[in-house]
Amino acid sequence: MFEKIKSFCQSLTTNRWFEHFITFIIVLNCFLIGVETYHTNETITFVQNTILGIFTIEILLRFIAADGIKAFFSNGWNVFDLSLVLVCFIPESAVSNGTTLMALRVLRVFRVLRLLRSAKEIKLIVTVLIKSLSALFYNVIFFFIFIYLFAIVGVSLFRLPTPEQMTEEQRVKYEEFMKVAPNAPSNSPDPFGSLDESFFTLFRELTGEDWTDVRYNLITASEYGLIKVNSTIVTSYHVIWFIVSAFLLLNLVVGAIVNNYQVVMEQSKKEKERNNKVS
Repeated sequence: MFEKIKSFCQSLTTNRWFEHFITFIIVLNCFLIGVETYHTNETITFVQNTILGIFTIEILLRFIAADGIKAFFSNGWNVFDLSLVLVCFIPESAVSNGTTLMALRVLRVFRVLRLLRSAKEIKLIVTVLIKSLSALFYNVIFFFIFIYLFAIVGVSLFRLPTPEQMTEEQRVKYEEFMKVAPNAPSNSPDPFGSLDESFFTLFRELTGEDWTDVRYNLITASEYGLIKVNSTIVTSYHVIWFIVSAFLLLNLVVGAIVNNYQVVMEQSKKEKERNNKVS
């Protein structure tokens, strides 16, 4: 009897129309999650609870269809889906702490990520990213070495004097400097005032955000005598960092992902050819 039920669950969960139906439910769930950020009512709550019931039934069907408990939990997608469904069953009334309640709501929003398993192409991209993690780990170390080096150089060369360190003449020049060339944005601290702020400034320049404004402000600070470097050093530092980060370090990351994408595509192609020969 159990074998018949298992066979039925296997045929159902692998059926193309069943997969399309679950994909539709996932999309509907994601849409309603967005609607709930504006307003909610009893109808939306009822539909969301119904969707949760469908997800629960789907998990049970896939659990029965699996070749044992170990086989079910060895599939990362099963663990991922099961975790999201279990989180949704935790009632908000059972949570008294406000921070925990907020974390619970955020976790429930992650149901949107179920879209990652709605298509084979998306699964392929996720597989590529997972395979790239090991290579990306070493790329991150390589990137950290460079950003740490440039951050220390930036603090050493471009840190503006603090009010305690300024003479009366420097304080007057500093006030004039802030009127002429305020930080970008104006409420931000000295971009190279500390090592952690220098890290953030370099990361911001990596994205192309206001890096020329930082350069112009430092050139103005040099003209006011607030930093002891000339405009050539300021320009060289920022241009070299932008070239190294944007054209070298980022391309290493892209290269690792593209290489793994080609590897996964070749493996997928060979697997399809093998399945076609078997069938």
